[in-house]
Amino acid sequence: MKRDMEDTGEKMTLYRNLPPQRLAIEAEEEILRFWEENDIFTRSVEERPADNPFVFYEGPPTANGRPGVHHALSRTIKDLVCRYRTMHGHRVIRKAGWDTHGLPVEIEVEHQLGLDGKDQIEKYGIAAFNEQCRKSVFKYLDEWLLFTRKLGFWLDLENPYVTFYNDYIESVWWILKQFWDQGMLYEGHKVVPYCPRCGTALSSHEVSQGYKDVSDPSIFIRLKIVDEDVCFLVWTTTPWTLISNVALAVGPDFDYVRVRNNGDVMILAEALVHVLDGDVEVLETVKGENLIGKHYEPCFPYFRDSDDAFRVIGADWVTLTEGTGIVHMAPAFGEDDYNAGKRENLPFIQPVDAQGKFTGEVTKWAGRFIKDADPEIMADLDERGILYRRGEVTHAYPFCWRCDSPLIYYARRSWYIKTTAFKDLLIEANSKVKWYPPEVGENRFARWLEGNVDWALSRERYWGTPLNIWTCASCGEKYCIGDLSELRSISEAFPEEFDLHRPFVDELDVGCPECGG
Repeated sequence: MKRDMEDTGEKMTLYRNLPPQRLAIEAEEEILRFWEENDIFTRSVEERPADNPFVFYEGPPTANGRPGVHHALSRTIKDLVCRYRTMHGHRVIRKAGWDTHGLPVEIEVEHQLGLDGKDQIEKYGIAAFNEQCRKSVFKYLDEWLLFTRKLGFWLDLENPYVTFYNDYIESVWWILKQFWDQGMLYEGHKVVPYCPRCGTALSSHEVSQGYKDVSDPSIFIRLKIVDEDVCFLVWTTTPWTLISNVALAVGPDFDYVRVRNNGDVMILAEALVHVLDGDVEVLETVKGENLIGKHYEPCFPYFRDSDDAFRVIGADWVTLTEGTGIVHMAPAFGEDDYNAGKRENLPFIQPVDAQGKFTGEVTKWAGRFIKDADPEIMADLDERGILYRRGEVTHAYPFCWRCDSPLIYYARRSWYIKTTAFKDLLIEANSKVKWYPPEVGENRFARWLEGNVDWALSRERYWGTPLNIWTCASCGEKYCIGDLSELRSISEAFPEEFDLHRPFVDELDVGCPECGG
């Protein structure tokens, strides 16, 4: 005891002579050594009653990227809550995890291999690419372990969950099977936020992470009404979508005016006449419902012969806050347009491929990335006298939070979880939560819940949990598989050791329980 006291005294004398920063480092190291030598973390768990648990599974970091200051912030908050619960007598089981799947890993490996996009990945080979992903996922593990220790963040790092392990994939399959059995997992053809560079849809949560203020074209165009010397004046910030235009939408209850302006006779919303240049003479005022059914000439020739197209429809989502009150519609590239197109039986025109490039049908810009073609499209409209005015608008536009490419709203077949089925329940539950600070829950989170849409789940990529649904090539029946044993029971020549990733899972010969196909 005497010697220990002398040691302590010597240390205190030593510490007094250290500069403050060095003193803090020495003190921190002393605390960490004490915790480790006495196994304090384990004791903090095991010495609390097992029947009074507080379970914490860490939202897993990605270990193929280095830890950053934002990880220090979030882990400090997590540690604070867990220590607080421990002090209240809970057995706080702290499960570590590693996020080893998805686009962060794939994009890192693409950079390492000098690849750019899905076509190059497939040329390289999915099996070889995924093997490189597997090797890369713990690239910075040592840095993460040191970071975790230095932060004093207590976590069970000996028994982590790892998202690329078969047992973890099985757990996701089991959860998805529960949704399937309840009719909550479905395939739909919808307009989704889509990254043409990564070749995948993004969820609304992912989209919210990538907005930037950018300048985009702002153009007004004249679309001539069939058999009349009058044009509809239409506004858009996406000139490339005009090639896929099939209709115009008006607000049935809004007032629209026929005006003479600089020699042209045009129709637009009365409330938005101020967008016109020069003198304006109002010739007539009509309700939007009186414009419904009128036909106009398409601004591009590529799909001129489409059935039941190039006409005016009514829509309750048209607003008078910007533009002209007459909305250009391209159902393949907008959710409101898509839904209205189905209701009105409009043609579905999508001359843009999965890489965001015009297809061969658009002969003048075939193979061009859509946004890169905007200047030439505007020049073409101007040459043909269709362009009324052009400018720029600064607005928030979504970019892929992983690769920084601009997103497009693009109709795709995707798989969804029907989160909207619980929308009202989620909003009600949130109203009972005591938030600190209150505005986070009452404003930000509540607004997000109110805008909830079904979760677009599928990603059309390579290194991730395969969606556990098989479709019979013979009868078209779909089956959701809940675990590995169920898959093994309906598969021929199922190997003892099996990797649930692509391409191995694609190559299984699975028999259809319905028809044997």
